Amino acid sequence: MASSVVRATVRAVSKRKIQGTRAALTLTPSAVQKIKQLLKDKPEHVGLKVGVRTRGCNGLSYTLEYAKSKGDSDEEVVQDGIRIFIEKKAQLTLLGTEMDYVEDKLSSEFVFNNPNIKGTCGCGESFNI
Repeated sequence: MASSVVRATVRAVSKRKIQGTRAALTLTPSAVQKIKQLLKDKPEHVGLKVGVRTRGCNGLSYTLEYAKSKGDSDEEVVQDGIRIFIEKKAQLTLLGTEMDYVEDKLSSEFVFNNPNIKGTCGCGESFNI
């Protein structure tokens, strides 16, 4: 049984060219640091799993869970010693996406900067492609 990590927000990135990379998802240094911190307290987990669910007012929403192993159809992204597993259903929605971790005075959250998004809801929780 997987447990949720933290809240995640989606942002559409406009006028950004998708650059070919080896990974479907790239992590910013702040995201890498936060994931390392989260996994340090969970030695039985080897990484995070990113999924997508139908919910919210705009259709889709990303999910983050701790992962003990790679699923059969998961794509694995390894960056700076961090392992991210992407569920099959989420793989096409994440191409060219940058995962960031943002903290301000009132909140802290993972943010998916996705150039493929056509629209988001007002709160940034759900999106459509």
